[in-house]
Amino acid sequence: MRRIPAPAKLNLALVVGPRRDDGRHDVTTVLQRLDLADRVTIEQADRLRVAGFDEDTLVRAALERLAAAAGVEPRWQARIDKRIPVASGLGGGSSDAAAALLLANRRLAKPLDSSTLHGLGAEIGTDVPFFLRSGPALGTGAGDDLQLLHLPQDFWVVLLLPEGAAKSSTADVYARFDARGGEDGYAQRRDALLEALRVARRPRDLAALPPNDLASSDLAPRLLDQGAFRADVSGAGPIVYGLFMHRPDAERAARYLRPLGQTWVTVPAWYG
Repeated sequence: MRRIPAPAKLNLALVVGPRRDDGRHDVTTVLQRLDLADRVTIEQADRLRVAGFDEDTLVRAALERLAAAAGVEPRWQARIDKRIPVASGLGGGSSDAAAALLLANRRLAKPLDSSTLHGLGAEIGTDVPFFLRSGPALGTGAGDDLQLLHLPQDFWVVLLLPEGAAKSSTADVYARFDARGGEDGYAQRRDALLEALRVARRPRDLAALPPNDLASSDLAPRLLDQGAFRADVSGAGPIVYGLFMHRPDAERAARYLRPLGQTWVTVPAWYG
């Protein structure tokens, strides 16, 4: 196999705690793959090349780190076919890097084990290890300590990228969080998240998850007004999502919101 999908992800919940000694923050987050996906292709080459997306840094870094860990030259050509909006809070770059790691690792004479790949992924980006596994996950620690979750998957997702929205740098988002004392009450929010997961059996139970600590949007209520049972921002934004029980309702909401920005209708995905 030389080509695989690199799926988007949603943070169905994201609560953030204090800054750690390593400069990162404690987080508790619920990560869900989506059927919306980039495509990543890896082929043998005389040297490392990455095509299809000029802004890439993560796929190149992933392949360089993999080659160094395996003791080989990075002789691959990667192609990225982008479908996930860039810098939107959907983890497209991290997903591309994970797909490149998986594909290139399979081409090694002695592939690295999953634990080693996980470690390489964590060095590249917090979300990368999630995309190396299957299924939704609970992320703790800095977000890369992962536990498989068995969440309901039978719902529809509307994504809205507001017109003119620009993502602040992750460092700036966390700096604003720290400045407003956002870590206060972290333990209570984390416990509420874990309790909501414990009792979640049906899609609508996901409505009890606490809201995103890092970002919010005044467009989320628009999705609720259109019938979403949960609406929030993913990651540091700016993408806004709504969860719907039925496809016609999701498609109607997407049409209604289209004047406000780009919209997508998609579903959960278990695998990449």
